[in-house]
Amino acid sequence: MKTDILIIGGGPAGVVTALTARGSYPDKDVTLVRREEMAVIPCAIPYIFGTLGDVEKNRLPDRPLRDSGVELLIDEVLNVDLERRAARTRDGLEIGFEKLVLATGSKPSIPPIEGRDLEGVFPIYKDARHLKSMLEWMKESDEIVIVGGGFIGVELADELLKAGKTVSIVEILPHILSLSFDDEFCQMVEEELRRRGLSLHTGVAVKRILGEKRVEAVELEGGETLKADMVVVATGARPNTELAERMGLDVSRYGVVVDEYMRTSHPDVFAVGDCAEKRDFFTQKPSRVMLASVATAEARIAGANLYRLTAFRRFRGTLGIFSTKIGDLALGVAGLIERRAEEEGFDYIVGRSKVFDRHPASLPGSHEVHVKLIFTRRGGFLLGGQIAGGESVGEMINIIGLAIECGMTAAAYANLQIGTHPLLTPPPTAPATIKAAEDALKRIFA
Repeated sequence: MKTDILIIGGGPAGVVTALTARGSYPDKDVTLVRREEMAVIPCAIPYIFGTLGDVEKNRLPDRPLRDSGVELLIDEVLNVDLERRAARTRDGLEIGFEKLVLATGSKPSIPPIEGRDLEGVFPIYKDARHLKSMLEWMKESDEIVIVGGGFIGVELADELLKAGKTVSIVEILPHILSLSFDDEFCQMVEEELRRRGLSLHTGVAVKRILGEKRVEAVELEGGETLKADMVVVATGARPNTELAERMGLDVSRYGVVVDEYMRTSHPDVFAVGDCAEKRDFFTQKPSRVMLASVATAEARIAGANLYRLTAFRRFRGTLGIFSTKIGDLALGVAGLIERRAEEEGFDYIVGRSKVFDRHPASLPGSHEVHVKLIFTRRGGFLLGGQIAGGESVGEMINIIGLAIECGMTAAAYANLQIGTHPLLTPPPTAPATIKAAEDALKRIFA
């Protein structure tokens, strides 16, 4: 079998690469190979266990691929001969190609905790069959311990609480979500989860998982024991670079080494998504951020640049734009948090605001919005922002991300023209993010 463009991996990065390649090079054949019969939407995995209640409802659809003329193969590529431009699959198929894109994703990073192999202990794999097993076990469990307080662990805890489970989170860092938010925002989430019944254990590690054949309890380093019918290990992920290593590509511990056009050390091989090395937007240092939004941005760049470089489409670094919703509290972050800005040595100032996202605030669905923006002291360039409030946070944080990428200053941000509506936005007299920029300006010119 021969194809022009071969993509290995069927997650968001692989799918968007395929669709972009078809749009950019309509005369080229595109083939995507993935192992899973059904691909899932990674960001929505926690919602399988509460809001969705079914793995099938979290399907990443195949129809856009087929409608665009992309050939989809359910198989696994075991090795690639770069000299011959040929890939060999588990089913014995050989696929010749001109251009190759690796979108092999990531794997759970599982700490060597004693008892991790007991029945009822589940890492989180992006695999429908594994997730179905987790869901069935969860339905029969009453007391569930989540190891890890990042986005997946926290969102999963929120969903399990909705399902009426007794839930505990164990996080080795001082706060949950502390790799992504400053402490005051982490504490808002902790208060919301505790209010809804979560048992939270921060600043402590898991010593071991207890049980004969199946899990019975989790022992913490301080000696405390938590009863558990089920344990979910949500301690992060690492790039899946095994195939790239076998191919002889340059690989670091952060992923497959790529340039700003997502090209690897081989001129005809690209890498996108979690398997590709990330660089921080501000410092160009290696970054561990793994997001579907980043993966698809990389995929659009790779898909457009396979045969010719499109100068206006290159990846400038990982900005790190996150949003989440826990109970009634939504949070968003873009760029540097204050802790990171200080660690990196930036001379910065902070602007804050606190307003309601409807006007008047007595309208149904109104939430108080907390905004924190970080600017350089000299020049007032926007470095980052954090927001907590209602559902409007999701798009507000995207605007902050856009402003960072455009190099916006506090003065420029404070002068933005915006649209408002009583049911949709804060009042025109006190727009949340603009008020924070104005607060920063006062400090810049103080």
